[in-house]
Formats: sequence, structure tokens, C-alpha cells
Amino acid sequence: MKRTLLLTWLLTIGCLGMVPQSSAQGIPEQMALAKEYLRQNDYAKAEALFSKLVEQEVQFGLVYPDYLKTLLGLRNYKEADKLVKRAQKKYPDVPAYAIDEGRVLQASGNTAAAEKKWAQVVQTTTPENVYGVATSFQQADMLPYAEQAYLRARQLSGSEKTFAPQLLQLYAYQRKSDLLVDEVLRQVKNNAVPLTYAQNLLQNTLRDEESLTLLEQRLMTAVQAEPEATPVQELLIWTLLQRKDFGPALMQTRALDRRTQGGGARVLSLADISLRNKDYATAIEGYTYVMEQYRTGELCPIARQRIIQAREEQVKNTFPLDKEKIKLLAQEYETLLQELGRNDRTAEVIKELGELQAFYLDAQPAAVKNLQEVIAMPRAKANVVAEAKLILADVYLLRGEPWESTLLYSQVEKTHKEQPLGYEAKLRNARLSYYKGDFELAQSHLDILKLATSREIANDALDLSLLIIDNTGMDTSAAALKEYAAIDFLVFQHKYPEALAALDQLLTKYPGHSLTDEIYFQKAELQQQMGQFAEAAQNLQRIIDNPKYDILSDDALFLLAKLNEENLKQPEKAQELYNQLLVKHPGSVFVAEARKRLRKLRGDKV
Repeated sequence: MKRTLLLTWLLTIGCLGMVPQSSAQGIPEQMALAKEYLRQNDYAKAEALFSKLVEQEVQFGLVYPDYLKTLLGLRNYKEADKLVKRAQKKYPDVPAYAIDEGRVLQASGNTAAAEKKWAQVVQTTTPENVYGVATSFQQADMLPYAEQAYLRARQLSGSEKTFAPQLLQLYAYQRKSDLLVDEVLRQVKNNAVPLTYAQNLLQNTLRDEESLTLLEQRLMTAVQAEPEATPVQELLIWTLLQRKDFGPALMQTRALDRRTQGGGARVLSLADISLRNKDYATAIEGYTYVMEQYRTGELCPIARQRIIQAREEQVKNTFPLDKEKIKLLAQEYETLLQELGRNDRTAEVIKELGELQAFYLDAQPAAVKNLQEVIAMPRAKANVVAEAKLILADVYLLRGEPWESTLLYSQVEKTHKEQPLGYEAKLRNARLSYYKGDFELAQSHLDILKLATSREIANDALDLSLLIIDNTGMDTSAAALKEYAAIDFLVFQHKYPEALAALDQLLTKYPGHSLTDEIYFQKAELQQQMGQFAEAAQNLQRIIDNPKYDILSDDALFLLAKLNEENLKQPEKAQELYNQLLVKHPGSVFVAEARKRLRKLRGDKV
């Protein structure tokens, strides 16, 4: 028995030794060579190799995709049809091979038969196999059939919630705005997808004005039909905020707050957003609602304080400035402090009062006292203390004490490192160096700030950096820029008539200088603030008409449109200018606001 086993083992070893090693090792090389021929579109040579390799059952799955490409490249539809049918026979449950049969039919010119085949594949879809079917269609770049597969599976499942994320992604990828909006509404209403997921999807997909209008209209209709559908109303509010339509957003937010007994937090938050976006009227309306609806609530004192801030911003941005209104605001702050006390909870009110006194009421000693009081409060919020330090530093700068300013700016930089307030402090330090004519030091700060997380700070830093670079390269002494920086400091001090006169002298002294567009724009802004609207419009038009001043063209267009809308009372001219901005500068930061104002001027209604 032992001898028999030994003999069998020796014979087996001998037979194995007789198998040529090259044939076993040759398969990977042949595969690589065939793929290279295919890559070079040398289909004949590729086919000669693939036709042999595909006969080895073990290699079939690896060879199949490239062999099919090769046969289609050779237009050998007969062999391609044989290949896909062989694949279907071997793997009947893999939908990709049936889809490939349709591709072969389509390539051969039989489109009707191909579409019939794909329709059959869709009809075989079930909730259990839909992922395989849809994925196969997607891999074949046949997204409409993937859609149909998911819809078929949803129908069979009997629930509108099933396969929602997959369909949403397909509609978004294909930019099918109508279907995407319908599906989002359906799923948000059913709570099938998180609201944030729907918002992100819509934000990334609906980029043009037409799609956003469609979304707003559908949501308005849905809210009117089902006013109790809270998620839909929240999505409508979000959409209105994306379009910067703060007034309608407030109306919806108030309705939602009343219906859900929300306590006013949503309304307060929306008023804050409106204030940050300089829609002062909506902000004041929102804060007023919170104050009136929740007189005994914890948000009432906050709303009361912020309504004064909103009025302050409104007064400061309505030209020419009304000193009497600013005095009334200061009195309102004083009254509020008398009622609520001077403590860490009212530190922000004291800070705001100090800023008004310093920059608008020429009461610097009182301002310094108030700001120092906030800074010394042990339990005041760190951000409020930092803001008070920044304002106090500005006051020291007004008083001609730049070293004190730098010290305070640097303190905030250290305490709020990698935070918006820290970046703001660094920006102010850069401006201080700029005012002094130390452009190299200013640039060293600005280079860091260009990477700031706050887009507004990064943009401000970039603007100042470009101003320095553009006007110090050719002129090594940077004489003109030093004079311009000194004028900027006059503006900072609110010495507008002196700044205007200095700008005119600069235009005469340096005709055709690269600063010319900046000078015209600075003049326009100062004239606007002094109520000289016609003169401001003339300077802005100079920038728009000169192609050399392209860098400030969108800024000038937007400001000129606003002047015509708000001050010169020429709505038709304002519409024309807003349209011009949208056409000429579609990437401008002013586009969203221009669209909003244009809709308002046209009287667009949903």
C-alpha cells in the first residue's frame, strides 16, 4: 500500500514538472499587452489576445469588459452579442450584462431594441435588487434608467420615503431642478431626509435665478396649502435667506413662531442676520416683535438693546448723517443702562455707547471712561471686552497715540488667536502701519490675513494688500501712496471736507497715477456721506466709463445704482445699473444684493 502511494506521488510530481512554466506566467503579460493595444485603439491586436484569454473560465470576469470594448471598437457586433449572452448565461442575476446587451444593440443601430431591453431590465427591478440595477445603469452612464429603477422599486415598496437620498442625488447630478424640488418637498414633508441635507443639496444644485425662483414659488404654494408643515416652512425661510429676502423671511418666521409658541428665538436670530446684512428695517421689525410678544421673557432685554444697535447702524448709514438722531440713540443707551444697571450683562450696551461718543458725538473723554469700564469688568464676555479694546485703540489713534493703539490691538490678537476678533485686530494693526506709511510692515500683517477664515476680513486684507502692491512697485519712494494713506487717516477721523480737498490736490499733483480710480471712488464715498449725491454719481461714472479702472468697476456700478435708487430717486436708472452689474460682473460679491434690489424695483411678486 505504501509503495502504491509513493508511486502515485512521484508520478504527480513528474506530471507537474512537465507543465511549461511560461504558459502560467504568460497570462498577466498577455493581459497587460492586450490592455495596452486597447489603450492605443489597436483593436485587431487586442482582439487576438482577448479572444484567447476569455476562453479561460477563471479569466472571464477580468477579460470581459475590455473584450467588449474591443469588439465594439471593431464593430464586430455579432461577436459582441455572443459575448454578452454568454455572460448572462453564466451570471443571470447580474443586471450589468443585460444592460450591455442593450448597448450592443444600440451600437449596431438597433436603438428601439436597445431601449426595449433596458426597459425590461427596469421592469425586473425590485426593492431587493434595485441597488445592483441602478448602480449598473449609473456605471454605464445611463442615469435616466437608474432613476426609473429607483422609481419602480419605490412603487413596489408602497412608500414614498424609500430611496429618497438616491433619487435626490440623481436629480441633483443631472440638474433636473423641477424633479429635485418636487422630491425635496415630498421628503422634507415626510421627514424622510434631514432638513440640513436638503438645504445642502439645494444650495449646491440650484445656482441660477430661475431655479431659485422656482424653489421659492413651490415652497410658497406648499406652505399655503399646508400651513402646519413646519419643515416646509423652515425650508422656505432658509430659501428666502439665501436670496437675501429678509422681509418675507421675517414674515414667515413670525408666523412659525406664533404657531409653534417658539419663544421668539427664531425671530431674534433672523433679526440678527438682517442686521448683519444691513437690512436695518427688517432687523428693527424683528426686534420689535420679540419685545412686544415676549415682554416678560429673557429675550426682551436683548431685543431692546439690539433694536437700538439696529437704529444706530441705520442712522450711521443714512447720508448725510443726522447728528440729532445720534444724540437720541445715545440717550436711549443711557436710559437702558439706568433701567438695567451697569454690569456684565449690559457691558455690550456700555461699549456701544462709548463708540457713539468717540466717533459721532466728539465726546472722547466720556467714551474712554465707558470703554475702560467694560475692559475692567471681571465677568464681562471675552468678546465684548476684546471689542471694547479695539474701539478704545481706535480712540487712542484719533488722539494721536498710536503706540497705545498698537498695544491694545496686539493684546486682542493674542487673546483671540485664530479667531475673527484676533484677525480684526491684526487688520487694524496693518491699517495703522499703512496710515503711518510703513507699507512693508503693513504687508507682513496682510499676507497672514489673506488666509483668514473670515471672508470679509480676508477680502479687506486682500484689497489693502493690492492697493499697496499696485502703488509701490514702480514708484520706489511710494510718495503718492503715502499721501493717499494720510488722506485715508483723515477719513478715519471723520474729517471729510479736509479729505476731499486733499484728494483733489492729489489728482492735480499726480495726473494719470495708478491711484486715480481709488481717488475717484474715495471721493464718491465721501460725497455720498456728505449728501453731495450728484457729485458722487459723476465720480462713479468716471470709473465705470474708463476700462482702465476695471478693478473697481463693479463697486462703482453697485454704489451708483444704490445712489440712484435711494438718494437721486431715479428707479429706472437704478434698474438699468443693477442689470448692467449682473451682466458685466456675474462673479461680483454684489450680485445677490443687486438681484434682490432689482426684484424689489421691478415689483416682482411670487
